[in-house]
Amino acid sequence: MNIPRAKLARRNFLLAVAAGATGAASLAVRNSAPGAPPAAPQQEAGRGYQLSAHVRKYYRTARI
Repeated sequence: MNIPRAKLARRNFLLAVAAGATGAASLAVRNSAPGAPPAAPQQEAGRGYQLSAHVRKYYRTARI
């Protein structure tokens, strides 16, 4: 079977792109610290979810 050079060049280009993407993904995985959890952003005091009296009252009234 005789394949034209243009098709071979395109095929080789696509193989090179796939190999490069695989290599980049493996480097990204290798460079990440194994077993280390990602750093959580620090919250300021008094911000975010807080269990208060009105929240507890809502939970009591929302029970099924």
